[in-house]
Amino acid sequence: MKLAIQLAYKNLMGAGLRTWLNAGVLSFTFVVIIFYNGLIDGWNEQASVDGVNWEYANGHLLHKDYDKYDPFSIDDGHGILPKIKRKNLTPILIRQATIYPQGRMMNIQLKGIDENQTVVKLPTKLLLSSKAEIPAIIGKRMAKSANLKVGDEVLIRWRDKNGTYDATNITIAGVFDTNVPTVDAGQVWISIEKLWKMTGLEKHATMFLANKDYSHKEISGWKFESKESLLQELTNIISMKKVSGSIVYLLLMAISLLAIFDTQVLSVFRRQKEIGTYIALGMTRFQVVKIFTAEGAMYSIFATILGMIYGIPLLWYLAEYGIAYSISGDTMGVIIADRLYPVYGIGLVIVTVILVTISATIVSFLPARKISKMDPVEALKGKIQ
Repeated sequence: MKLAIQLAYKNLMGAGLRTWLNAGVLSFTFVVIIFYNGLIDGWNEQASVDGVNWEYANGHLLHKDYDKYDPFSIDDGHGILPKIKRKNLTPILIRQATIYPQGRMMNIQLKGIDENQTVVKLPTKLLLSSKAEIPAIIGKRMAKSANLKVGDEVLIRWRDKNGTYDATNITIAGVFDTNVPTVDAGQVWISIEKLWKMTGLEKHATMFLANKDYSHKEISGWKFESKESLLQELTNIISMKKVSGSIVYLLLMAISLLAIFDTQVLSVFRRQKEIGTYIALGMTRFQVVKIFTAEGAMYSIFATILGMIYGIPLLWYLAEYGIAYSISGDTMGVIIADRLYPVYGIGLVIVTVILVTISATIVSFLPARKISKMDPVEALKGKIQ
């Protein structure tokens, strides 16, 4: 095997530019595979952290009649949870409402939350520090669509528990910046104490946010969704992106391997005298096949080294400074940051190297099989078999 590797190395070095072109194309595929998978893994990690920090917490305890995908369930999807069972839970009451910024009408979800909560990153402390009668906080998307800023007053209309319409002005006490569109777009957050008074739904809640110390036990009339189940939808979307992206780098891999395959076919054709000489000197056909197969495997080694030379600084730079993403999360309907930071695990690199090496070895072995059928006398004459 040592001799096969030495001969393969000398043959590749003797091929010159052709060797490095093949290795360059294969190294590009190598770097693209690592980059794309790292980008998807980075998105998954960022989105999961943002989702937990801003919306999911350690899970949601939902009223049995509330369906987050059905706005018609908001009116009846609320209830009172016994105080003894509220430990490590933060209540949220959701009501449908309408605001009228600059004379326009916008349907929103009015959400009441405890101002002292710390389970999610919503800046509810601004509700405490504001001197307005009904302070509210909104996200940057909501502020942009409603053309509102801190200090603005806007008329809001809602219905109380009896279905009676009421209206008043609320004051924007803060605008928060988040990558999670589901706590921002079309939503206004106020103190739950004030929302209880506005609606007459004292102590009612549509859902509760669980903190890290919460341990769920079955509660009649309420259903619990764990953090993992809430993140599952996002995980499925990202997994689909990974599968669709794999088509791109599979095509790149196919192009790279086709170049190696063509090179090896040409080598077998052009080097028949060399092959005949090896056999005449006492090498078995299998040993000669190993030389050509080792050449293909060595392409992947050269590609790995070449990929490391330009890939490590490039991938490090992208992981350190991120990639600006022009499409916002509200446009896509998922959690996505303005700048994505790829994450490259050692497992990803090792698997990619193994995949490239095995693939290059296989496509080199296929044309080399022809050697086992060659007549050494005819091969020495250079005749095509």
